[in-house]
Order: sequence, then structure tokens, then C-alpha cells
Amino acid sequence: MDEFALIRSLTADLPSNAQVIAGAGDDCAVLELGLPDRWVLFKTDAVVEGVHFTTSTPPEKIGHKALARCLSDIAAMAGTPVAALITLGLPREFDPGFIKAIYRGMKPLAERHAVAIVGGETTTNPDRLLISVSVIGTVEKTKCPRRSGAKSGDAIFVTGELGGSLARRHLEFEPRLREARWLAEHFAIHALMDISDGLAGDLRHILRASHVGAELLARAIPISRSARKPGAPGETTPASVKPPLLAALTDGEDFELLFTVASSDAVALLDAWKKKFPELRLSCIGKILAEPGLRLRESRGVKTLNAEGYIHFKQP
Repeated sequence: MDEFALIRSLTADLPSNAQVIAGAGDDCAVLELGLPDRWVLFKTDAVVEGVHFTTSTPPEKIGHKALARCLSDIAAMAGTPVAALITLGLPREFDPGFIKAIYRGMKPLAERHAVAIVGGETTTNPDRLLISVSVIGTVEKTKCPRRSGAKSGDAIFVTGELGGSLARRHLEFEPRLREARWLAEHFAIHALMDISDGLAGDLRHILRASHVGAELLARAIPISRSARKPGAPGETTPASVKPPLLAALTDGEDFELLFTVASSDAVALLDAWKKKFPELRLSCIGKILAEPGLRLRESRGVKTLNAEGYIHFKQP
């Protein structure tokens, strides 16, 4: 049973209540807690030694990544983060200075986005270091895009560049909070999420939730320099040694925004984006189709795209 089969099994019959606007199945839970014009967002995420970082990863970068992953999910709902709780699962023998350095890595990111770190939990995890972060935030009720809103004819967009993130950027990325709020404020965003498991895998989440299909244009997918040069000194990991396009589709941990808008808004969006965020690339990479399935258009024609992103527990 892979990650998503397990999730489907565990979430098939979860208890709920009248305060739940959206539970399992989106980037964050969305809750109605009595604020007049805003919903509350609630999210948890974890990083594990040997899976998300190695024993040689600088502790400050571990801390940055642990908090940034959760903030990226708040961005995926066009929200504003408010506060975080940190749970530490520590091996029996640990270096207190190393753990303090992890917190030093969280602090600048938290301060940039006005996120209070308000406590958490410490426990023993005999095997390896585990850090779980929970974040609470808010979002305007009328500007909360979900995965389920994509419509036939929509244009598909991504921010930044994709692929090769395992070489370095997965430890240093900046959550696209400001960009996501701007998008929701100025355009009717139909569906939105962040790319954590690879474009091919994460786009399928939108397609399933929206009951639609998609066609991607291979030459329009923005491939990062790391993916284009997999043999560059200091930038290569075993997972990133792939053809560049395949890396852009499947590497995961890009943490860029993936979203859809009506095709009639595409040109205006690109023009406005260039003025507002001239330092960050925005690419229209395809279109939403009524017929289910994911396809890739290359110079030789259109083919079914079978590539997947990263999936925990999946057997090779």
C-alpha cells in the first residue's frame, strides 16, 4: 500500500463537525471558527532524518525546511500564517547545540512572515531525528482556492522553475505566500496547490478532485538549471540524475505554486505578474480538458503521461 492508498483508507470515514469547511484532501484543513470574513487554516507536516535531510545537512537548513514546508501549504490556500507548534522526536543521544541551531534556522523565516512559534512537544524517537510542525493561519472566505475548482478550458500555470530541487533548493526555498495572496486578490483562481511531490503527481491531485483531465506542453515546462545540468559538481544526488524534462515532472520538493485560471485571464495575468514579481518566472504550461487523464504534447505528438511524482511507501 503506497502513501495515497493509505491516506484514502484512513480518511474514508473520519469524524467531522459543523465547523469543518474542508478536511482531508486539500493542502490545509479549512475551519469555520466564527471570524466574520475569514476561515481558519490548520496544517501539520513532518521532516525525518534519512528521508527529508541527511546527517550532514546543516541544522539551520533543517529548521528552515521544516517550517517552510508547512508555510508552503498555507500559501497553497492563499492564506496568511499566524502561529506554529514544533514537535521534536529526538534520538536518545542528541546534541543540544544541534537542536538549538535547528530553531535558529526557523527564526528568520518565521520573522519574515510574522509567524509566532508558540510551543510544541518533545519526545524520544530512538532511531533518528523527526520534526513535526503544525501551523494555524487564516484566509478570506471569498478568496480560498481549493484543488477541486479546475474547469475545462482553464490555463495551467506554475511559478518558478521545476526539477533538480533535491540538489539544493529543497533546503532553501521561500514559501510563495505573498504571491499566492496576490493571485487570489487580483484574479479568479479556480484551483491552487503547491508542488511538493512533483508536477506530474501533484497535478493529478487537482485533476481527480476536479473530475477533469489535462494536457501539458513539454516545451513550456520551466526546467531548472540544476535539472538541465545533472552532472554539475555539488548539485547532483542520485534522485536528480534524470533527463531534464523527467526531473521537472517528477523530482518533487519544488514548492512552487501550481494553479488554474480561465484561459481568458491568462494574458492579463502574465502581464500583471511581470510587473508585480519581475524576479520570479511564471509559466503557462498547458490546459485543463473535460476528458479525464494526463497527456503530454511533444514535438512528435501527444502521449499519455505515465510519470509520477514522489510517493512514500511505493515499492520500486
